[in-house]
Amino acid sequence: MACLAIMGEGTGEMPADRPDRHLPDMRFRALLGAQAWDQLPATVRTRFSKRLLPGRSVSYAGQVTTCTMHPLGWVLAQACRLIGAPLPLGRDLGVAAIVTVTEDGASGGQIWTRVYARARGFPQVIHSAKRFAGPTGLEEYLGAGFGIALKLEAGPRGIRFRSDHYFLALGKLRLRLPAWIGPGALSIDHEDQGEGGFAFTLKLRHPLLGELIRQVGHFHDQPAAQKEQLA
Repeated sequence: MACLAIMGEGTGEMPADRPDRHLPDMRFRALLGAQAWDQLPATVRTRFSKRLLPGRSVSYAGQVTTCTMHPLGWVLAQACRLIGAPLPLGRDLGVAAIVTVTEDGASGGQIWTRVYARARGFPQVIHSAKRFAGPTGLEEYLGAGFGIALKLEAGPRGIRFRSDHYFLALGKLRLRLPAWIGPGALSIDHEDQGEGGFAFTLKLRHPLLGELIRQVGHFHDQPAAQKEQLA
């Protein structure tokens, strides 16, 4: 199982000679609130409070362990190729997966890149941008102007990103899409597994059709020894 988090030249931590390298990133804490944040496992707080310099990144590698799709979920995923293919396109299991978070200095948010190997052909690469803006304080931009307003929730073992509504941004114009147009409720869970591991679970549930897509990947933090060598 490829469970090694990769950090090198693009490491998300500040250089050792920077006096502010130990200052935490407080944006996710502000969205959750101090009480909910303090109840999270220490490892989760560490992952979501790494201070990144603009253009620097941190990556986690692992593999896809579960991927189920309703037939209409598969059709939806293919249709979403038009806006950058933000949903998994296939059901391959045991394939390598990498999630990279890069600080976006221009917007003050983060760019998330997910790479999923496939049994045949090139890997699927998904790009999205998380911005600390909008009515919920957090939005994810997918492509072609489409985005999701997200709410952040804390659980006993991690953090959940939950869709509040979908929208279309056309220049400065922002159109909130009616619920009946959207594909359903989206949730993404980051759940700590102990010993430096965590599960990353994406679920899309339609109010009438039930669960359309469920994908689970298992990842691991970078070992301290490698971190010292690459920082």
